[in-house]
Amino acid sequence: MNKILIATKNQGKVEDFKVLFEPKGIEVVSLLDLDQTISNIEETGKTFSENAILKSEAISSLLKIPVISDDSGLEIDALDGEPGVYSARYAGLEKDDQANIDKVLSNLKGINENARSARFVCAIALSKPGKDTSVELGYCEGTILTERRGKNGFGYDPIFKPLGYNCSMAELSPDEKAAISHRGNALRKIADWLDKR
Repeated sequence: MNKILIATKNQGKVEDFKVLFEPKGIEVVSLLDLDQTISNIEETGKTFSENAILKSEAISSLLKIPVISDDSGLEIDALDGEPGVYSARYAGLEKDDQANIDKVLSNLKGINENARSARFVCAIALSKPGKDTSVELGYCEGTILTERRGKNGFGYDPIFKPLGYNCSMAELSPDEKAAISHRGNALRKIADWLDKR
C-alpha cells in the first residue's frame, strides 16, 4: 500500500492522518484532491463503526484504492447515549455546533455534576479492494460541564471535561488534545495494525 484516500474534506483530519502514514512511505490524499466528485454517502448506520464502514467500503469499491473513513461523536450516559451517531446534527440537519451544545445543556439542566459522565467515541474504518475492512475504536472519557469553556477545538469540546483534567477539551492545546482524544486513540490503534502488516 503506497497511497491511501482519507474520506474527508476536513484538512485538519487529513493532517492528522499524514503524521501517521507518511513516515511509513504511504501518500495521503483526501476527497479534496480528487478530480471526480464523490456523492455524500448516507450515514444510515446505528453505530459509529457501521457509518465509518459504509463510507470507506463505498468509496474504496468505487475508486479501487485503499480508503480510510471515520465517524465520531459524543455519548452522554444521563441521556441514554445521546447524541451518539446524531452528534453533528443533534439540534437539526444544518449541523450547528452552538445549537447542538445548547440542546445538550438544556437536556442536562438540573442533573448533578457527578451524574454527567460522557465520552467521545471515534470509529476508524480501513477498506482495501478485495479485503475485509478493519475497524478500530478510540475513546476519551469525561464529563459534561454546565457552561462553555475555552476557544480551541470544535463541536462539543467547550463543554467536555476530559477525565483527570480541570479544563474543557477546548482549553487544551492541539498537541495536548491529540494525546488524549478519541481520534488520536483510534489512530494509534490503526498505526499498530499497520505495523503488523
